[in-house]
Amino acid sequence: MTNTETTPESTAESTAETAAAEPAALPWAEVQAEHFKMLRLAPLATDRATGARPLRFVQFGYAERNNQDHSLLRMVIQLPGQRVRSEQNLLDIRVDHTTRRVHFGPGNSLEIEPANRGIGRFLVAQGAAWAKKKWSHYRVDGVNLSNKDALNEATRLRRDHFLRIQGFDVAYADVQHLKGNVQPGKVSNVLDSWNTEKLQFVEILEAAQMLQQAEQNLAEQAVKLRKEEEKVSKFKREDSGLRFTITCLVAFTVFQAGLLIWIATHR
Repeated sequence: MTNTETTPESTAESTAETAAAEPAALPWAEVQAEHFKMLRLAPLATDRATGARPLRFVQFGYAERNNQDHSLLRMVIQLPGQRVRSEQNLLDIRVDHTTRRVHFGPGNSLEIEPANRGIGRFLVAQGAAWAKKKWSHYRVDGVNLSNKDALNEATRLRRDHFLRIQGFDVAYADVQHLKGNVQPGKVSNVLDSWNTEKLQFVEILEAAQMLQQAEQNLAEQAVKLRKEEEKVSKFKREDSGLRFTITCLVAFTVFQAGLLIWIATHR
């Protein structure tokens, strides 16, 4: 049986090794969105993979932090009346001024709900525009892509198209296209635009005007509906009158026929 004696020196060394093994905590980990804007998701044709794509409004929130060593832009998409997982609809742009590097994260995939509505390109474009203002010469970190996106060929192709069209270089280490990664590049290479036919900002006055127009349309539809209901009621009254008239005529015809039969049989 071996007796291991613990000394203050060995404890200090163990603590130092543990601290070195653990990654340094990133600043502003608990920052929440502070500024908000409304986004309009345009109605699109039903997609075979992602389903129906009706007109929808979502909220874009963001917060920014800066100090001498780091900068952060945190962006979130909030869906009214719907909750998503913590890792969904979130994109962080972290800048390390010491190494002059920019990281798109926090994970190795951008999970968006609802999918295929242009939200992913919008978030990346917003982050690129923000980083380009001061640090366009910085390097963008490479990242290993999530394997689960490569299990379905259509999903992988859609992801790669999204990354490449935004200016990222996608490469694979295997012929099965399972081990993919985004190559390091420059901030200036990342595209800061998105498909505005799919997604647009909605200003407060514009939103108020849309609500006013919708209320006016509802009022007009209510008037039209009331007129149609009046027509239906009129037709119902006329129908009831016609039915009564027909019933009377049938009864009179039957009576007359019976009378003629009686006369004929009693001569």
